[in-house]
Parts: sequence; structure tokens; C-alpha cells
Amino acid sequence: MAVEEVLEAYKAGTIDLDVALEQIQASYFQDIGHTVLDNNRKDRTGAGEVVFGEGKSALQISDIVAAMLETGANVLVTRLDEGKYQALEGLPVDATYHPEASLLTVVQDPADTPVTSVAVVSAGTSDYPVAEEAALTAEFFGNTVTRINDVGVAGLHRILARLDELRSARVLVVVAGMEGALPSVVGGLVSKPVIAVPTSVGYGAAFSGVAALLGMLTSCASGVGVVNIDNGFGAGFLANSINRL
Repeated sequence: MAVEEVLEAYKAGTIDLDVALEQIQASYFQDIGHTVLDNNRKDRTGAGEVVFGEGKSALQISDIVAAMLETGANVLVTRLDEGKYQALEGLPVDATYHPEASLLTVVQDPADTPVTSVAVVSAGTSDYPVAEEAALTAEFFGNTVTRINDVGVAGLHRILARLDELRSARVLVVVAGMEGALPSVVGGLVSKPVIAVPTSVGYGAAFSGVAALLGMLTSCASGVGVVNIDNGFGAGFLANSINRL
């Protein structure tokens, strides 16, 4: 219940002071023992709390999801491996698990869809899980997403063949491992913001994504911003924010 509704109910005498205080506090945060849920985050930032599944037990995630569903919130759990997903309890029938991106989603209140779209571009098939995390995150927040996969710089004709799709997007997420060159190429072809995502894909001197990260940070193309290694969620979230400006 919103704070205004609680105050109106207290004013009308349908609830007493203790209940009003309890409900007002619950509208801001909820302590469920192992976790304190930020119920007010959507009001402050435009997007509700997202659950990082890695490092949490299946029981903890089950508790968190149940508490979020009780408030009417949409649920996005990232970095949720399939074994842990199988151990979750009490999921609603409309919960969807995306094994390719290790994401769990429950949409109770669909977001409005912006007129403009997001493009998620990946260099190689090995980058697909991170790219799909970005794409599904952007879709979770209501965006239309165009996926452009396996168009790395080893075959530049592949990216050039997709120029119309690249240029029609409001913002682009570009995912690459190895030397991380693809965001620079895309940045030189479009007039839109490019969110670069380095992945941990690559042989020894790729240093689990550090080489791609440094390459993207030193890109000669203007308009390229960089998120952390393998952070598809962060890129998808940022793309949603930009697409709604």
C-alpha cells in the first residue's frame, strides 16, 4: 500500500496508528531476516530491486522472490544457475527461467514499451550468454530488443550487412571478448550511444576479459561507455535508462 493510501486510511479511522506506522515502514523496506528488501527503489529510481542470485542459497532466493511477489513487484533474478533454480520453492506458474542467460523473471506489472528500441550486438557465439543477459534484462524493463549475433571483427562484412538494424536502434549494447574491438567498430558506424561489454572469453593473454576491458576503455570511437566484465545485466539496465530519456 502506498504511503498516501495508508495516511488516508488512518485519517478515515479504518486503521490505527500502530498499523499505519508498520505499513509505512513496509512501503520503504522489509526485513525478512537474511535480507532487507528495498521496496521503495522503483519510486526513487524508476526500476525495482533486482536479485543477484550468485552467492545466495536457493532458500534465500525463494524467500526473497515470495516477499517481492507479495508486494506486486516484478522479479528479476540474475546469475541463477540451473541447479539452484531447480531447488527453488513456491515459484508462480508464470515464472520463466532463461538457462542461456541464467535469469529468472516474473512479470506481474508489465512496463510500458518505448517507441525506440535497443540493439544487442555480440561478437561471437561464445559471447552469447552475456549478450542474452543484456537483451533479456532490457526486455524485462519493457524495451523492444533487436539481437545481432556473431558479427565479430574477424569478418567485418557481417556487421556491415546489418547497418540498417544498427542505425535504427536508440542505444546499442555491444558484447565482445578476445581483444574487444567490436564496440570501436560499431561506434564508428552509428550516431547513437554504445554500451560496451567485455566478456571473459579468450585465450591466456586475454586475462579473463581484462584485455577486452582495457581495449574498450581506450576505444578511439566517441560515444562508447564501458561496463564491467561479463556484466550483461548492467548493460541491459543502462540501455533501458537511455532508451527512456
